This record gives sequence, C-alpha cells and structure tokens, in this order.
Amino acid sequence: MNAKPFVEIRRELHKIPEPGFAEFKTQRFLLDYLATLPQERIKIKTWRTGILVKIKGSNPSKRLGYRADMDGLPISEETSYEFRSTHPGFMHACGHDMHMAIGLGVLTYFAHNQVKDDLIFIFQPAEEGPGGAQPLLASEEFQEWRPDAIFALHIAPEYPVGTVALKPGILFANTSELFIDLIGKGGHAAFPHTANDMVIAAAHLATQLQSIVSRNIDPLDSAVITIGKIEGGTKQNIIAEKARLEGTIRTLSMESMQKIKSRIEALVRGTEAGFECNATIDYGSNYCQVYNNEDLTREFMNWVQEHNTVTLIECKTAMTGEDFGYFLSEIPGFLFWLGVNTPYGLHHAKIEPNEEAIEVAIQVLTQYLTWKTS
Repeated sequence: MNAKPFVEIRRELHKIPEPGFAEFKTQRFLLDYLATLPQERIKIKTWRTGILVKIKGSNPSKRLGYRADMDGLPISEETSYEFRSTHPGFMHACGHDMHMAIGLGVLTYFAHNQVKDDLIFIFQPAEEGPGGAQPLLASEEFQEWRPDAIFALHIAPEYPVGTVALKPGILFANTSELFIDLIGKGGHAAFPHTANDMVIAAAHLATQLQSIVSRNIDPLDSAVITIGKIEGGTKQNIIAEKARLEGTIRTLSMESMQKIKSRIEALVRGTEAGFECNATIDYGSNYCQVYNNEDLTREFMNWVQEHNTVTLIECKTAMTGEDFGYFLSEIPGFLFWLGVNTPYGLHHAKIEPNEEAIEVAIQVLTQYLTWKTS
C-alpha cells in the first residue's frame, strides 16, 4: 500500500495541534477525509471531538479495535519542518499526528479490502489531558460498537525505523498529575518577620517530596515523583503570598500510588503547620497502568517473528503514562512502541520522527489484522 498520502496527511495534521477536547479542526479534517472513502461498509459516529468508525466485516463473529489519539501539547515548536504548527504555543510533540495518519492508512486499506470481522477505529481526544479514554469508554457510542480486542501503538524515538517493541504484562505506569497551592502572607522583603514566605515554604516542600520514594516506597517497586514547575512571587523585593508546585507521580502498582498520595498529604499538612499557611492539593488527571494482555501480546510477538515483517524487541517497562490503559483494563489487547529514530524525546520541542515509520506501521497493522480476522 502506498504510504505517501498518509505522510502528507500527517504533515497537514501536524500543522493544527489542538488541546484535549478542543480538537475541532482535527476532527473536521478526519471527517472530511473519511467522506472520500467508499461508504458502503463504513459507519461513522462522533463523540465530543472524537470519532468512531465501523467497517463491516463479511461474516463477523467479533470486533477488533484500533485506537489513535488526537490532541497536541502546549509546546512552542522548534523543529526544522516547513510544515510547522500554525497554532502558536501548541505542537504535536508526542506523535499523535503520526498515530492518526497510521490509523487512517489502516482504515483506508480495509475500506477497500473487506475482511471477515468488524473493525472499529477509534480517534480519541484528550489523551494528554484531561483524559479522554475513560469517558469515551463509558459512552453509549463506544459501548454500542465495543470491540472484543483492542490495539494501539506509540512512537518511540529511541528505536530505529523498522522496529516494534512491547512486552506482555505491565508496559506503562500508573500516573497522576500533582498540583499544590500554598497561601501565606505577603510583605516587604525588608521585614520578613511580618510575613509568611511561600517561596521558602514551596522550596522546603519540594525537597521533602523527594524523600517519599527513597524512604517510604519499597525499593523493589519503582516509583517517581517529579516537580516540574514552581511558581511564586511577583518581584525580587516582595515576599510571596502564594506559591504553586506542579508535578507528576508515576508508579508500577496502585498500592504505591496510594502510599505516595498519603505521604504527600501528610507533608503538606506539616508545611501548613510549619509555615503557618493554607494549602490545597489537586491530583488532576489520573491514568491507570497500560497492561498488555499476556496471550494476545505473545500471539502478536510470535506473528511478527514468523512473518519477519519488522524487527521485534521485547522491551522493559517504562514509567510513561498513557490513558489507553483504561481500554486495556476492560478489553484485552496491547500497545506497542513503533521505532521512529530521532535524537529528541517525546514532548520535546525539536522532535522530528522519521516518517518512514508510517509505512512500516500501516504494513504491520494491515497484515496482522487481516491474519487475525481470517
């Protein structure tokens, strides 16, 4: 199958990154493309800014699903592309433009080549936040076409093109956002004794939070707490009345996630007492682990090896978060890494995935789904 049109589609999608549940141009672009395909076996539904497409099989006994995420990130692009983002401050820096282009490529193949079973293509909004998978999974639209098995991929900068990587069992971590607001009493820098300095309180709290993983979590159970942003104060000679810490929590077990949150709350209460301030905690979006079904994953890995389509790597678990985990918590399936060979990592302003991976992914998925439905 000629992948060139889907490289061009990826470039058009790259120009219009949009935040979660605001993918209006993206949805319109996808719907316009879907309208160009033969319609006799295709049914289309929209859900918020997402799209579900059913391709009817010749004699269906099951439904197989493929999910592609749609949203961009609040990152100012720094690539060398001629097709850079036209939306200032937003960028497709996590490969969702490629995920959608691949999904359209696979869908297009099966729109022209009918297989036995029904295929469900899910273009899901808000993967980066506030989380589109969980409400989509619960929707009437999804439940009517609920797949019996579901699959997805994610680009991997560290692997060469022509490589897929996955493992049975837990692939990605449980994740939670973390937002802590501290409110004290501002004042003049010359009179610190009359104020409660929230910059100092935030600095102490940020340091204390780093002790949780090293001193409260079983060292054999991986966990991460990262504070990626601290805001506080307005001027160098004004004591800050407010400060905000923003971060992320990642664990390989729900027990550790609960333990970390319990310890965060205890440390924040201690900060309130020690710095005579008020504090609030918001855990934002929470994603469950991506757990690849053991049987389906091994079956796919064996199929890849037998067909020698691509290079297969059995990879390690990553502390990455992905809301595809919600689908896998209810429907058997798997997610795999797709090698795109770029020196810049996910969420980096300079990431330039190798577009040759689009053809690789379309080939792998069309051949696998054809085999799976035979």
